[in-house]
Amino acid sequence: MVVVGAGVVGLTCAVRLAEAGHRVDVLARDLPLETTSVVAAAVWGPYQALPPERVTAWSARSYEVFAELAEVASEATGVRMVPGTEVFERPEPDPWWAGAVPGLARVAAPAPYADAWSFRAPVVDMPLYLVWLRTRLEQLGGTLTRASLGGLPEPRADEVVVDAAGLGARLLAHDDDLRPVRGQVLHVAGVRLDRWWLHAAGPTYVIPRTEVVVVGGTDEPGVWSRTVSPETTEAIWSRATALVPELARGRIVAQRVGLRPVRTSVRVEAQGRTVHCYGHGGAGVTLSWGTAEEVVRLVDDLAAP
Repeated sequence: MVVVGAGVVGLTCAVRLAEAGHRVDVLARDLPLETTSVVAAAVWGPYQALPPERVTAWSARSYEVFAELAEVASEATGVRMVPGTEVFERPEPDPWWAGAVPGLARVAAPAPYADAWSFRAPVVDMPLYLVWLRTRLEQLGGTLTRASLGGLPEPRADEVVVDAAGLGARLLAHDDDLRPVRGQVLHVAGVRLDRWWLHAAGPTYVIPRTEVVVVGGTDEPGVWSRTVSPETTEAIWSRATALVPELARGRIVAQRVGLRPVRTSVRVEAQGRTVHCYGHGGAGVTLSWGTAEEVVRLVDDLAAP
């Protein structure tokens, strides 16, 4: 069994496949701490991912798994359940993904906003979590090898290849529907927050980790540049400190850029003896366990006599 891609989607697929008894070898150009996944603010929430029905189901399953990881192994995994609030400038209907999260509740909107809801969400410290996923895979007998591929490996008669290459699937799977959406974030030290905040404008999000607060962001379709923009930094900082004024007590200690792999719809399907799992948009973490378990079902179907 070969899995292509070592971001959060590829590693999660590899772990679930190994847990199901498959021998798994992961091939990736970028190792886990070099991937787009490590840049993610990584608060649970369906974002830039469709279609709604499948995304809601995948998100709900991932929420369950993250809640379990936070309960039994938060120090090892970097997963915590953190309360937070999303605010709006005008009244909003319930989100289409409301059924995926327990405890979503309307709350009084802080000035100057007109509406708000709140819930407890998984928040994931991605560097720690990606190391945990890799370690879990290796404990199960799987391997991870750096490899620059010009195309997807050709599966042998008794083998399945899982394509979890993220944006790389644009080349490897010849998928022109896959496109980058650039996101820039800031890491802020020197301030402690006990909840996350989100506002769609920007988008603007303030996500507390144990050591830093991850602050974003941008939503730039079709932009391939990974270079930090000072002008964007100023705009993010201005929006974020307006949303969470106490953030201004902190200092920016790092800046990161990632390219979200956005597609018209998330692709989780078999094509011959290749199973594709990519196009998760800004919801790779949010969908990771749900889509990985669907990949296992697809692989088992292909392996059935």
